[in-house]
Amino acid sequence: MADASASKRRKVSKPDSFFSREFLVQHVRDIIGFYAPRVVDKSGGFFQSFYIDGTAFNTSFRQIVSSSRMVINFMLAGKLLDDRKLIDIGRHGLEYLERVHRISSNDSYAFTVRDHKPEDKIEQAYGYAFVLAAHAAARLAGAEEDNAELDRVFDMLEKKFWLPEKGAYLDTISAEGVVDNTYRGQNSNMHMCEALIAAYEATKDTKYLDRAEVLAVTFCQKLAEKGGGFVWEHYTVDFDIDWEYNKNDPTNIYRPWGFQPGHQSEWAKNLLNINRHRPKPWLVDRAKELFDKAWDLSWDAEHGGLVYGFGPDHKWCDSEKYFWVQSESMATASLLYEATREGKYVEKYVHLWQYAWDHWVDHEHGGWLCFKMTRENKRSSDEKAIAGGKCDYHTLVACIEALRAFS
Repeated sequence: MADASASKRRKVSKPDSFFSREFLVQHVRDIIGFYAPRVVDKSGGFFQSFYIDGTAFNTSFRQIVSSSRMVINFMLAGKLLDDRKLIDIGRHGLEYLERVHRISSNDSYAFTVRDHKPEDKIEQAYGYAFVLAAHAAARLAGAEEDNAELDRVFDMLEKKFWLPEKGAYLDTISAEGVVDNTYRGQNSNMHMCEALIAAYEATKDTKYLDRAEVLAVTFCQKLAEKGGGFVWEHYTVDFDIDWEYNKNDPTNIYRPWGFQPGHQSEWAKNLLNINRHRPKPWLVDRAKELFDKAWDLSWDAEHGGLVYGFGPDHKWCDSEKYFWVQSESMATASLLYEATREGKYVEKYVHLWQYAWDHWVDHEHGGWLCFKMTRENKRSSDEKAIAGGKCDYHTLVACIEALRAFS
């Protein structure tokens, strides 16, 4: 068990600016510098779980979210740093995604792999979203020469998951091909929206941006109205709010109960990135509402940082701190400043970076320290990267977004 008290952390002076290209590029370099020397499994794919000092664990296990996000990390970092070796590492991961995660017999992707063989064959839209995003990153970085793979994955999603009458994607299909009609959720759709925007930016094919905008309308307008302005996590098959789903599990990684401040920020980020390409006043207005109101309810004035969740009564239901909530909110604050030029978003961006610099950034090994901490910013383990949970995708992409906003 780790002692993560502030007195035990290595003290490093804060940079002069959290906005500069020099700082943000260096942080990307520090993040990818932790993974690049140790992530490649020469027998296939990526090692996905590491302790803070870089020691690998659970080495035979792969999860599609990390398999895909690590590809994205290496592709984006390679493009930013003009480093073909990083892009080649991304290619190594993409080849594994298509050769091992993909099951040719029913044209699907396994959610988990163990010892290079599919284990959990349930099809999750959440995982497929990152497969699409991985191919988008590869196309953007020049690792794929045309749009064929992106189009293929999009067509799979169209066939398997898309619900045109609902303007949303369904979540789960069993290994036997049976659709789960007991649940619909926002999380998979949020990341699908993110991936579709990335696909548009890589290809300029408007079908991707059109679909991203449909999802934005569905969840940030129509369904958010049912949630009192916020995006709720869980829905029935008819997309009525399911207030009871996982009510006793507010810390669930993929399907937590409650309103998630981090997901309000991520939807706001999606809205602003759609607005970057197809400006409409409502996109910026809703992004401001989601971010501002979630911030007001979830910022911890005593210990710093944003908490994980709050209930319909607007009281915290999980006061722990999660790495991705902080980094996604950084990204959104930077984009809100770009869109509005309102100084309050610079202040929030700086607050988050100062907090993260003190509590989350691993100044010795690179990357961020862990998946989550207590409200008082103490970690409970030495696990830095977790298959399916953390590979510093959120932190690296936050820097990419900030570079776009402040350049």
